[in-house]
Amino acid sequence: MANIEIKELIDSGVHFGHLTRKWNPNMAPYVYTERKGIHIIDLYKTAAKIEEAGSALGKIAASGRKILFVATKKQAKDIVADKAKSVNMPFITERWPGGMLTNFVTIRKAVKKMAYIDRMKKDGSFEALSKREKLQINRQRAKLEKNLGSIVDMTRLPGAILIVDIKREHIAVAEAQKLNIPIFAMVDTNSDPRPIDYVIPSNDDASKSIDKVLSYLAESISEGLADRKKSKEQDAAPAAPAKAKEKVAAETVEAAKPAEAKKEEK
Repeated sequence: MANIEIKELIDSGVHFGHLTRKWNPNMAPYVYTERKGIHIIDLYKTAAKIEEAGSALGKIAASGRKILFVATKKQAKDIVADKAKSVNMPFITERWPGGMLTNFVTIRKAVKKMAYIDRMKKDGSFEALSKREKLQINRQRAKLEKNLGSIVDMTRLPGAILIVDIKREHIAVAEAQKLNIPIFAMVDTNSDPRPIDYVIPSNDDASKSIDKVLSYLAESISEGLADRKKSKEQDAAPAAPAKAKEKVAAETVEAAKPAEAKKEEK
């Protein structure tokens, strides 16, 4: 991960919290001061927490597990989708489907339904349906794509969940807690950080702030994926020379056999 510059965090407005009357006292350790009725977040603690979270996310990515990005608020949707796509991770930016984690088997069935409809269109069976049935199936496919299209490749529960605005995504937090899935989150001064495993005290309302924090985290995930790829290549590399040595050894043994033995084998 690149060095986190405090000035960049300030320029992105990461330090702006909520109105002092709306704060959650459990965020007190992360508040630096109050200015004009607004809490100011301690950016040195934010930088330290970004590094800590980034390191953990990098390890999870390196292990081959998926990291689920979650943000359904308007100003975060596109940013989260872009960052998740850049590291090939699943994301939820529409409504959180109840039971997304705790009832994952049912969610997977819905995803498989999409694949089934796609197969129908390819093998021609879709064309045999009536006009009304086609319309209904197309509507169902569009709805599934909108809500679950971004998690098609998530065949098992994620290794971690990354959330923007834990107050809005409280159901996601509760489900991850129930299944002991590590929770990484941008937490503003109006939220309770206690259920979160990796708290990143920051402004979760401004798009610039969200983009800046997620950029650092996505970079760490990308580094973890690169380490995983490198490790796989290193594991595969010794195998090739070993096979070559075995082949040479076999050929040497064959060549060393007496002519009479070779005839007997034939």
